Amino acid sequence: MKFVVDSMLGNLARWLRLLGYDTLYFKRIEDWRLINIAREDSRVLLTKDLSLYRKAVKKDVKSIYIESSDIVEMLATIAKELDIKLVFDESNTRCPLCNTLLIRVTKAEILHLVPQEVVNKYNIFWKCPKCEKVFWQGNHWNTISKILEEVNSKLSMVGRDATH
Repeated sequence: MKFVVDSMLGNLARWLRLLGYDTLYFKRIEDWRLINIAREDSRVLLTKDLSLYRKAVKKDVKSIYIESSDIVEMLATIAKELDIKLVFDESNTRCPLCNTLLIRVTKAEILHLVPQEVVNKYNIFWKCPKCEKVFWQGNHWNTISKILEEVNSKLSMVGRDATH
């Protein structure tokens, strides 16, 4: 599953990349270009723009209209609509900045790239082969885990409601 998101969904693009989904994001791009990218590259168009959503649907481009600004709601909507799993897989995660697949690296490989206190505190690191940024599961990871738990809890409740 691949995505292209409109300019209002930069945060959602970063989340989808973290979860391993190939996600294109442009700060400024015309609607017709987003629709063409989605069609030509078999991507799902995610948008907060109702007009863009309607244009995409008219052109038979798979699109999801995102009403909420809450990340839990956004992710749950996408997972429900597309019947996809939203779990972090450390062997399949992408750079939140440039969308390139991250490579797991050793501490020795990043010693000169991150502060010493990070090297001392964490053991798992990834590096982007394109932009060279280094990532690790820092303090923000608790928030990420909590949000994913909320999304999956919301999805399981929806599934239970449908069966009752």
